[in-house]
Amino acid sequence: MHREISAGGVVYRVREGKTEIQLIKDRFGRMTLAKGKMEPGETIEQTALREIDEETGIAGRIVAPLQEISYVYDHRELGQVRKEVHYYLVEAEEGPLRAQIEEIAGVEWYEPSEAWRLQRDSGYDNNDEVLRLAYEKLGLESE
Repeated sequence: MHREISAGGVVYRVREGKTEIQLIKDRFGRMTLAKGKMEPGETIEQTALREIDEETGIAGRIVAPLQEISYVYDHRELGQVRKEVHYYLVEAEEGPLRAQIEEIAGVEWYEPSEAWRLQRDSGYDNNDEVLRLAYEKLGLESE
């Protein structure tokens, strides 16, 4: 079975003592997290940081691993593919927030309760646990 690895993360920053969470609005109008496919020669951690930078313009540093999600999907040419997605908690370090318009519709910083509401209302179900784990590590309320 063909194997595909992607990586990304929950990006946060602290401004004036308040934590903010980054969410992306994808091409389908759903809220999601920055992630993408691993390229040859990269570590999984490098993939996560590169994808976050490419999609959002933000350079960050990995604080902790969060979760690995794996599933199988049918690819037109390759047949069944086992996909692994590795998520990390990433602290934003620098860069102007800008959406990669070829890939996503927008990217914004949200106050934690608003980010959680947006994830619940218009996010992908498999990101619920990733975000919950990030909130737990950051000492934030997720409900």
